[in-house]
Amino acid sequence: MREYAPVEQVLARLELRGPRGVRAGVDVRGNGAAEAYTGRVRRHLVAEERGETAYAALRRVLTSSTSVDP
Repeated sequence: MREYAPVEQVLARLELRGPRGVRAGVDVRGNGAAEAYTGRVRRHLVAEERGETAYAALRRVLTSSTSVDP
């Protein structure tokens, strides 16, 4: 049996579905870290800017003028 480190485990997942098939969300890892992503099958991590949380980074990407790929 394989053991997984807390950072490898997804404790909770928030998924959003928007118009035109936009998919995005936030994964909360077992160690408490949060990662924002876009896409569904092929997830693309959203880079956080300095001082920004994963939730703020996701908001920035979703509200930007450039569309998020579905």
